[in-house]
Amino acid sequence: MKMPKQIKAHCPFCNKHTLHTVEKVRKGRATTMAHIDRQKKRAQGIGNSGKFSKVPGGDKPTKRVNLRYRCNECNKAHNRKGFKVSKLDLVEG
Repeated sequence: MKMPKQIKAHCPFCNKHTLHTVEKVRKGRATTMAHIDRQKKRAQGIGNSGKFSKVPGGDKPTKRVNLRYRCNECNKAHNRKGFKVSKLDLVEG
């Protein structure tokens, strides 16, 4: 799917319709020791690993894409609920 890099949208901070720059929201850095990692470490030892012994499935064909809209006037950004698309291209125009 092709989407323009700049669109006119409502800015909740300015409270008016302004030109916004669209960018993909990238995944943040994971924590060093999440809850599930601590569970895995406890399960390691002699015997069955329980729910961690299953073979994980593959990736889904389409992912949910979240977009960040940055206002060109006040330079503040807001997110909207993402939508599912297999490939997203941000194009000029």
